[in-house]
Amino acid sequence: MSSAEQQIRPEAGRPAPFRTVEVPGAVLAVHRSEAAGSPVDGRAPALFVHGLGGSAANWTGLMARLDGLVDGEAVDLPGFGRSAPPADGNLTVNGHVRAVIGYLEAAGRGPVHLFGNSLGGAVSVRLAALRPDLVRSLTLISPALPELPPQRYAWPTGLLAVPGVPALLRRLPANGRTPEEAAEGLLRLVYGDPGALPPATRAEAVAEYRRRIEVPYAMQALVGSARGIVTAYTERGDQALWRQARQVKVPTLLVYGLRDKLVSYRSARRACAAFEDSRLLVLPDSGHVAMMEHPDEVARAVRELLARA
Repeated sequence: MSSAEQQIRPEAGRPAPFRTVEVPGAVLAVHRSEAAGSPVDGRAPALFVHGLGGSAANWTGLMARLDGLVDGEAVDLPGFGRSAPPADGNLTVNGHVRAVIGYLEAAGRGPVHLFGNSLGGAVSVRLAALRPDLVRSLTLISPALPELPPQRYAWPTGLLAVPGVPALLRRLPANGRTPEEAAEGLLRLVYGDPGALPPATRAEAVAEYRRRIEVPYAMQALVGSARGIVTAYTERGDQALWRQARQVKVPTLLVYGLRDKLVSYRSARRACAAFEDSRLLVLPDSGHVAMMEHPDEVARAVRELLARA
């Protein structure tokens, strides 16, 4: 195994190993589904890109349901999951795009079926527009594309981009919230029906929250990437995300939840008009992470997309 790629065995309680891959400016953690094993001839490669504050673990359920169809891997973006921040501190959308392109080129896996949620959706749109040779199809789940006015619950993300606010937040007391209470707040934000979650899902969320708050660069990665989203929302010309969406020619599946507190389902109309070859799945009971909340429905739509593609 080369010095640029290292296999990491599973930790206690974690379902699958991951490996680290050196790309220009960063070292990424790349995860495979537990059932995937070694790559299988005949299955098209797929790459899954998580959202702000998330990790490759957000895709575990959907990857398992698609294992017989695609050879799937999920990447931790720089500063999230098991990936350290980039060497140059570039946590913009362009910085994340650079890292994902670097991985696809280093691994020789392109073109892939590309999946993106939230921030990962914006990253995937820009990647597909800039490097169409690396993308076979696109599945976007609540993609972070500019919308005005933004959802009310999305304003705190925007505030993270304001100079001085992150430092103020770090000085504020935790209001006595336990990790369980903090994780519950996050679940209420991203799930359409958090009350329906099984205890195991809640336990995993608490464990991940505990791990994350012990990472010294966690706030840096969150703030830098939040600023990156805000910047991407204001970009014009060739870098405008909606203009780049119109450049995407591959079959595209758009997934929106009617209970999404962060990305309005009303954006679906504009997205359907922007992407040349698009299909739409609207889930009435889903929130911001449909691939976690309704993986069976999303997997069914992906299978239909890939069959037509």
